[in-house]
Amino acid sequence: MKALVHSLAFTILALTGFAAVLVAPAAAQDKSPLKIVALGDSLTAGYGLPATDTFPARLQRALQAKGYNVEIENAGVSGDTASGGLSRLDWSIPDGTDAVIVELGANDMLRGVDPKVTRQALDDILARLKERDIPVLFAGMRAAPNLGAEFVRAYDAIFPELAQKYDVVFYPFFLDGVAAQAQLALRDGMHPNAEGVQAIVDGILPKAEELIARVKKRGAS
Repeated sequence: MKALVHSLAFTILALTGFAAVLVAPAAAQDKSPLKIVALGDSLTAGYGLPATDTFPARLQRALQAKGYNVEIENAGVSGDTASGGLSRLDWSIPDGTDAVIVELGANDMLRGVDPKVTRQALDDILARLKERDIPVLFAGMRAAPNLGAEFVRAYDAIFPELAQKYDVVFYPFFLDGVAAQAQLALRDGMHPNAEGVQAIVDGILPKAEELIARVKKRGAS
């Protein structure tokens, strides 16, 4: 009789252990972080800042502090234009990427690139990400007023119009609350310092949460 009891107990433990093995991979998969790539220029790369103070690093910490399991890869290249971002899109956004933050166009504006060229490059970026079914947070930029009214109108229209066209999460002005604020900039007066980056993160954080919600909704459908 004791032998039968021991045999049944062993069988139950074995089956329980087998079930745990089956469940474990699924649980581990649930804990895998969402992989977000920040595709941008020096504002994303973190010109003049240590790696821990860059926009992707600070945004990742802010999201993690709110309980989100995310990893944000810094795919910023200082000096990059929208066309430059397009040219490296495929290798900057590897397979397995869950979402992308697109922050490009500031250098186009500073160099006086024809807004039609900037628009086409950003349009192509958003189109290709849509083809890959990757949700996007699109960060807008605004032209300096000294570039002339015609340029400003054409340039400033790019971002909201493309955001509507591709139905992306849209943050109208990446430097909102930071532009022209000397205390939030490096000595060059253009690039944000650590406090400036934090101000950007504070402003864009709700949109980043909206991006994550779209990723989860896509995964649930």
